[in-house]
Amino acid sequence: MYEERPPAPDLAARVACHWHQVSESGSTQFVVPDACVDLIWGPGGLFVAGPDTGPMPTEMATGDVFVGVRFRPGAASDLFGVPLHTLRDQRVPLSDLPAAALLAPLTAPEPATLLASTTLHPAAPHPRPALRAEPPFPATRTAPDLAARHATLTAATRTLLTHLTIPARPATEARATAPARLTDSTPPADPAAPFIARALRHGRSVSEVARDLGLSERQLRRRSLTAFGYAPKTLQRIVRFQRALRLARAGVPLATVAAEAGYADQAHLSHEVKRLSGVSLRTLAPPPSFVLRLLA
Repeated sequence: MYEERPPAPDLAARVACHWHQVSESGSTQFVVPDACVDLIWGPGGLFVAGPDTGPMPTEMATGDVFVGVRFRPGAASDLFGVPLHTLRDQRVPLSDLPAAALLAPLTAPEPATLLASTTLHPAAPHPRPALRAEPPFPATRTAPDLAARHATLTAATRTLLTHLTIPARPATEARATAPARLTDSTPPADPAAPFIARALRHGRSVSEVARDLGLSERQLRRRSLTAFGYAPKTLQRIVRFQRALRLARAGVPLATVAAEAGYADQAHLSHEVKRLSGVSLRTLAPPPSFVLRLLA
């Protein structure tokens, strides 16, 4: 069972949706790229799913429960304290990232305490506690448990957005040591990111987008890597793929999908879809369970 719900109005500029999935049987599911970043509470604890460039396999056991916050493309570059491109195609425990210092209640030893907490406060500087693993949920999980997890992750998101002063460091360094203090060195989210993603999704070329913003292509590449974790060409392929997927699921003929999504022809569409998802567009539409953005 997979379900999405809209974000609170105050989070809508950054958050695409909140979601949860309860596995009804053991299986391997696949996540396809969407240029998003997720903060997820899974059976092993909290982790961040970085921006993907291809299908990511996920092993799920019966009764596993995942609850997540999905950030819009370009909206998470300043949240976790490491350059976003270092999280590309990665699943990183929250405790390995500088942002864990702000979310100490999420690494509390007692899950019951965490479930009861809907308000988070930045922790005073101290060594970060280890991420506490917990056993998978029972196969039947009550609505209040899911609601509590959604409420906790919503509170965590508000805390991250309120304290955008996490030091950006290489991921290897960030995992090796806890930050002694937080400094104002993480670049803020790029206000041009929504325009960049939208323009590339609707067929503008990289050079045209750079020109629209008054940038060189090299400058656009730097800003794209910072905002999305991708170079512009990769971002273009992914947002175009997602647009094609939405059109196909709406019942649009594939030849029309190719034209409207900006592909040279239907063969080009087929090649790109297979490259990014590992399967054909006809397999993805209508959507089977493995295209859900469940990350583990």
